[in-house]
Amino acid sequence: MKKYIVLGILFLLPITAYVFFASGQNNFATLPLLTQSVAELNNFETLDGKPVQLENRITVLGFFGKDLNAHRAYAYNLAHKIYGKNHQFNEFQFVILLPKGTEAQARNIETKLKQIAPIDAWFFAFGEEQDIRRVFESLKSDISLDANISTPYVFIVDKERNLRGRDDDDDEGIMYGFDSSNIAEINNKMSDDVKVLLAEYRRALKKYNSNREI
Repeated sequence: MKKYIVLGILFLLPITAYVFFASGQNNFATLPLLTQSVAELNNFETLDGKPVQLENRITVLGFFGKDLNAHRAYAYNLAHKIYGKNHQFNEFQFVILLPKGTEAQARNIETKLKQIAPIDAWFFAFGEEQDIRRVFESLKSDISLDANISTPYVFIVDKERNLRGRDDDDDEGIMYGFDSSNIAEINNKMSDDVKVLLAEYRRALKKYNSNREI
């Protein structure tokens, strides 16, 4: 009996230690900062005619261009895998930048999104082509917009308007954005990175509240 107990301890101890340290690493990790001072969303309005902003918001930012219907599936991927799980976090939002004239397409997709989760933190924002390009170029990524001013890639921008991503990804090296057409990438890498950033702000808020109590 003693032999089996010793063997059990020897087997379980490394696993327990791994889980403990892995958990600690996740809890205290921060998401790498790749680009500072992403351009603010000046001159953009939502379907309701209201302004949107990046400052003081945790934003998933997308550029779905003139043919929004071509990106319909990508929007649903994001809604299911990312937005639906995190939209209740204070100051978290999705913003998809679109050129003026695509409002009808956006309303159609919005109707479908409502079936997945409340869309109070999902915004389609409309502006001129030059303003869309201005915001996109400020990301300083290795990704390009196509002729329709679109890309399937989406970007994580923090409250200070810094682009967050991966600087040592095993597959890509530096990851400025996440391919919303790739379910595995959204479900694994992007989902994990959003969790890390939200946890980072939860820790900051907890520390701020503790300091105020002192």
